[in-house]
Amino acid sequence: MSNQSYTLFSGGAQGAENQFGKLAEYHGINEVNYTFEGHKIERTRGVRVLTDEELKQKDVSLTYVSKLLNRKFTNAEKMRKVLQTIMWQVESSHQVFVVGTILDDGTVKGGTGWGAEFAKICNKELYVFGQVKNGWFKWEQGEWVSVEAPVITDNHFTGTGTRFLEDNGKKALEELFARSFK
Repeated sequence: MSNQSYTLFSGGAQGAENQFGKLAEYHGINEVNYTFEGHKIERTRGVRVLTDEELKQKDVSLTYVSKLLNRKFTNAEKMRKVLQTIMWQVESSHQVFVVGTILDDGTVKGGTGWGAEFAKICNKELYVFGQVKNGWFKWEQGEWVSVEAPVITDNHFTGTGTRFLEDNGKKALEELFARSFK
């Protein structure tokens, strides 16, 4: 399969999502960055502005998400829209790759955690590069399992993660794309 037959679904935000997009562009991979009116993102390639009607199709209770992730979300209106765009990203793909921090309770830190939790709910193939643990983990049978070198094998994949991308996270993404798109 040629690189042009692959599509990255992301959000184009600062940090991990911007890096996913840069690597997709470098490797000749299509890119779709879901966003909403008035939301600031860094990527300009493949921007898909969701309408209010499309956002409502992915409406989610902030109380539910807060309980699931064991944390509270502030700025309800903006956060709800961000969570809705993450749902569009995850639902559009078959494999989900995240850069972030896996917490002791098995969730991923921050708003990024919703992408990982929604991928679990949707039974997607889910990988997280844990920057603190400096390694890749795959969600299998209800727990995180350390894996050596995941590969993007599906032509529809999601790339999301922390706004605070560290050097090891950046390197992990570069190596992921190099392994996947030789």
